[in-house]
Amino acid sequence: KYSLDGIKHYIKESDYSYRSKHQLRAIASPVHASLQAGELTCLIGANGVGKSTLPELSRFQPALDGEILIQDKSLSDFSAQELAREISIVLTSKTDHAQLSAEEIVHGRSPYTGFWGTLSTADKQIVASALQETGIQHLAQRNISELSDGERQKVVIAKALAQQTRIIILDEPTAFLDFPSKIETLQMLRRLAHEQHKSILLSTHDVELALQLSDRLWLMEESRFSIGTPKELAADGSLSRFINRDGIRFNKDSLRIEIK
Repeated sequence: KYSLDGIKHYIKESDYSYRSKHQLRAIASPVHASLQAGELTCLIGANGVGKSTLPELSRFQPALDGEILIQDKSLSDFSAQELAREISIVLTSKTDHAQLSAEEIVHGRSPYTGFWGTLSTADKQIVASALQETGIQHLAQRNISELSDGERQKVVIAKALAQQTRIIILDEPTAFLDFPSKIETLQMLRRLAHEQHKSILLSTHDVELALQLSDRLWLMEESRFSIGTPKELAADGSLSRFINRDGIRFNKDSLRIEIK
């Protein structure tokens, strides 16, 4: 749903589940969430709770119940091309286009370039802008196989930017990165959300970075789904319940994880 003051992308209240070969597995119930324009939202939770499945509901997983709305229009009512103009996806897997340059990968503006993928002058300017926004314009002609993991991740984020969608969803974008690159990537995504007024949702295991850099958290636990700013989820005890273990304590005042 798009409000006058920005974009709100809603998942209406529903059971969140997926069907395996023999059974229907419920992950969280109910789920009622929204993405706000100009915000970086981080999805956190334990392994196996469904963090990777939830982002896939927007493009790949068929709905079992409930609905996702974009500007009061159900996701199921969008054609594939229309949806590609609304949502861009960055998955965990490394790109395997070893023979392409960074610029050639970012050229993939399929919702706009048609069957032959021909770029106009305006398209090329958008690609150049995406490379610049992610700070990799100097890598444009480099083969993707020659880039570091952090540089490759910036290339696929630049590709998502060049798609010019209002919503960007990323599954574990920092999974293969060293710690400085993790910070740099999340800082970049936060800046892009704020400056370009995009709704950016990413799943991550880097909880401490999410606490420091996200505008809003979606916290998934078994049969529980909590939403709020890091300070709000610290104040209501949600983060302590999720993090605290023997020898591990969440400090709700400093928003830090302390190891004893």
